[in-house]
Formats: sequence, C-alpha cells, structure tokens
Amino acid sequence: MSEMSFEQMLNDSFKTIKNGDVVEGTVISVKPDEIVLNIGYKSDGIITRREYTNDDNLDLTTVVKEGDPLEAIVTKVNDGEGQVNLSYKRLAQVKGNEKLEKAYENQEVITAEVTQILNGGLGVLVDETRVFIPASLVSDTFVRDLNQYKGQEISFVITEFNPRKRRIIGDRKQLLVAEKSQKMEELLSTLKVGDVIEGKVKNLTDFGAFIDLGGVDGLLHISEISWTRIENPKKVFNVGDEVRVFVKEINGNKIALSAKFPDEDPWANIEKDFPVGSVVKGKVARMTDFGAFVQIAENVDALLHVSQISKDHVAKPEDVLEIGQEIEAKITDYKEDGHKISLSMKALIEDEESDDDADVADVDIEKVANELENEAANEEE
Repeated sequence: MSEMSFEQMLNDSFKTIKNGDVVEGTVISVKPDEIVLNIGYKSDGIITRREYTNDDNLDLTTVVKEGDPLEAIVTKVNDGEGQVNLSYKRLAQVKGNEKLEKAYENQEVITAEVTQILNGGLGVLVDETRVFIPASLVSDTFVRDLNQYKGQEISFVITEFNPRKRRIIGDRKQLLVAEKSQKMEELLSTLKVGDVIEGKVKNLTDFGAFIDLGGVDGLLHISEISWTRIENPKKVFNVGDEVRVFVKEINGNKIALSAKFPDEDPWANIEKDFPVGSVVKGKVARMTDFGAFVQIAENVDALLHVSQISKDHVAKPEDVLEIGQEIEAKITDYKEDGHKISLSMKALIEDEESDDDADVADVDIEKVANELENEAANEEE
C-alpha cells in the first residue's frame, strides 16, 4: 500500500460538495459587492452582490460582517479560479417558496415590505421571492396612487401559487374587508341613533364626507354638514380633519351622520328673532343667477331674489351687489319647511317712498284746514 501524499491527505480532510448543495459557512471577508465564506472546503465560497440580493445598490458591508454565520447554495464548485460560487439569494428563494406554499395551503397571513410599484400593482419580497399584489386587491377602496405603499410593510394572503410560471398572487383586500366587517359588527352592537362620536375625515366626494369612526366609515351627507348651504364638502373639510358628529340613522351596515346638532339649531327661534315685516341687516354671502344669499345671522342665510334687489330692472345680482357687501332689507316671507327666508330691498325702498308720500299728504291737509279756518273767521267779521 502506497503512502498518501500530504496533499491527498489534506484534500481528504475537507468535505465534498456538488452543485445544488446547501452549505453553511463563516464570513471571513466582506466588500461592498462581495462576501467570502469559509465553508470547510479546500476553497472558499464567494457570494457576489447579484447572488445575495435583487438590490443592485445594496452595500453588503451593511448587512453582514466578519464572523457571521451564513447559509448559501452551491452554484459552481470551481469557477475556474479555484473558488466556489455560492448564492444566498437562490437559497432564500427556495425557502421563500416553501414558506409561501405553506401559507397558501393554510391561508396564513404574511407580512412583508413593498419593494416595487409595478404596472397594475405592488411587488412584495418574501425571502427574495417576489409576490405580486394586483391594484384591485391592494385595498377595499379604490387607490389612485400606489406609490404611497412603497417601503411599507403590508399584510396579505396568497391566493395563487405557481412558482414554475412565476405567478404568486397576494390579496390584501380580503383581510381589510374581514377586519372592517368585524369592526362594524362590534361597533353596531353598541352604537345607537343619537350617539355623539368623534371621527376623522377619510374621503371627500361631491355629495358628502366619509368619516372614519375607528375602522368603520359613516357618511356625513352634504346636507348634514352645516345649517347653511354647502356648495362642496371640499371647501369645508380636508382629509384627516377631526370632526364631532352624531348618529342620525343606522340602516343595516350603513351609518348616516350629522353635524347639525339640534341644540345648535339657529332656526329654532327664527320666527321670533326675525319676524315677517322686520328690517334686517346682512352680508352678501354668495350669488346665483336668480338672486343673492344674504347672511343675516350665524348659519342663517336668506334669499334676496333678483327681482327684489331694486325697483329698477336688474339682470344679474352681481351687476348691483358684491360678495361681502352689507345691505339692509325687509323680511317678506318665511317658510318653516326647508328653512327659507325671503328678503326684499325693493319693498324697503317702497316703504320709504310711501312714508314720504304720507308726510306730504299730512302737510297738504293741514294747509287746507288752516285756509278753511281763516275763511270762516273772515265771514264772521
């Protein structure tokens, strides 16, 4: 039996490896674009940046250091320079696929960071395995700008798993729907009509504001925002504003809200405070083709019809009036149904002219009476 050479004995002391093997080693050197591992083999293992991550700009010195243990998969036993090529990323993908497959089968919830905003959805990495979440499954409401999710951690479930076709689909929407349904059930079990509640403006539309009541939305209709007429909720609120409202109606899962508290109703004593026939001062708040709305008290607007602005013909209110202008007018009508007060500047002018005519008439009568008296006296003499 021939004696073994030192080199043969040395080689035999190392483990044998082949492509596809998973090896564990210790980091002996790290550069921004390369990691060197001692894997207990006659040659060291090399992990390039490309085989560590999908991030082309990642500085590897920020994620590992000398002495760290690290697992990788063998991609080439000899790269031609006597080194072993390794891939941390591919091993992570294998583990990621196993994790996602298990989550798919058991409908487990996964939480991961959004790394990409893709055409039509979000890209999420789970242990270097990419999951695509279509835009329609990102939220339970329409999301116009998906960029708000970049870098955020989100939770989702896997609804389709086909790694061979690179088709792994996530769904966040069903989690949000289920969460909202549970919160709705909890809220409705305690909430009742008349309850006063604090909330935040979540979304604004032309017809009202959706208020977040703590995971559940209620609708504050445009007609319930203020005692005065509101042209658009966006002129009153901003998303995120805190509001105090009360529950006006509950219809199934729909919650109707109101900010028009009965004890703050400016119309409660309106007939007493502003009786028909009285003269009031107010400020022009807004104008339309048919007239001007005049604020005669806080949250109380009255209509000055275009035909009641002047005795002369007025084509458009803005031809005579300006926003913010103070005017004086007479209350000519009040309709409790719909809270409508009618004003007239024309009637006030007519009243003043009538008073002047009355003064002139009084003077004439007195003159005639004096003349008759004088005539009677002369006759007696």
